[in-house]
Amino acid sequence: MKTIRLLIILMILSQTTFAQGTAIKLFPNGVPNSKQSPDYKETIVNGRTRMVTDPELLPFFPEKGKANGTAVIICPGGSYIQLAINSEAVAAAKKFVEIGVTAFILKYRLPSDVIMIDKSMGPLQDAQRSIQLIRERAAEWGVNPAKVGIVGFSSGGHVASSAGTHFEKAMIDNKDNISLRPDFMMLLYPVISMGEYAHKTSVLNLLGANPSQEMIDLYSNQKQVKPNTPITFMVHAEDDPTVPVQNTLMFYNALLNNKVQARLTIYPHGGHGFGLVNRTTKDYWFNSATNWLDANGFLTK
Repeated sequence: MKTIRLLIILMILSQTTFAQGTAIKLFPNGVPNSKQSPDYKETIVNGRTRMVTDPELLPFFPEKGKANGTAVIICPGGSYIQLAINSEAVAAAKKFVEIGVTAFILKYRLPSDVIMIDKSMGPLQDAQRSIQLIRERAAEWGVNPAKVGIVGFSSGGHVASSAGTHFEKAMIDNKDNISLRPDFMMLLYPVISMGEYAHKTSVLNLLGANPSQEMIDLYSNQKQVKPNTPITFMVHAEDDPTVPVQNTLMFYNALLNNKVQARLTIYPHGGHGFGLVNRTTKDYWFNSATNWLDANGFLTK
């Protein structure tokens, strides 16, 4: 009986405890670009977080002596409706910790006219603040401020690629002029385009029902790539029924045209949302990602 009780307790803990450190508020002195709405409260539905009003970083730290100074910010997907924190981000964070990388899951605000003055910029503000905050507290957390990357799954890939292509314009207060540019990006079946091949639900939630062509172009991140865009690792499946593989292909082509180093893996099968493991292949993309990080000096202390 005691053994059964212990197993039940462990199962509960494994389902509810997903950060090794205490959650870190991004804006403890007030969230920018926000409106008050007392009835709008954060909820968790089927293990997915919705209606985020107070964005946070959920930290995962490597074992003492194992950290190599690199940090990643992980942006979970969910069509800009919800955040698949448990199903995508936690598993990835644990793998990064295994290779000595400090991981921070970004619980970003989901675009909403109810709580935001301009919903299109809310997620990007949170991504920029995450990069800024990690660099501000780099010494405290054992992070090299020149080795801060961003990772995104699905619509989280749009958040991450926005951070990697819109960093020259600060959407947050940045009086100390801290660099908001991530040092690398890792994009997994990402939403990239707001126009052709767009994931229409993400477009609707981020830009509204009738966005202007200017806004469509602004947040179609393949159109925002420049020579100073961070090096990028990408994974997608050809048969993705949700976010067409052309999103990744367009971004990859833009990187090549701007002579930005990129690594691309396209699976024939796998669909959408496979997370760490594409069960249609024996290939494990995280191994390739580890080798890519190592080759670029991010796993060296």
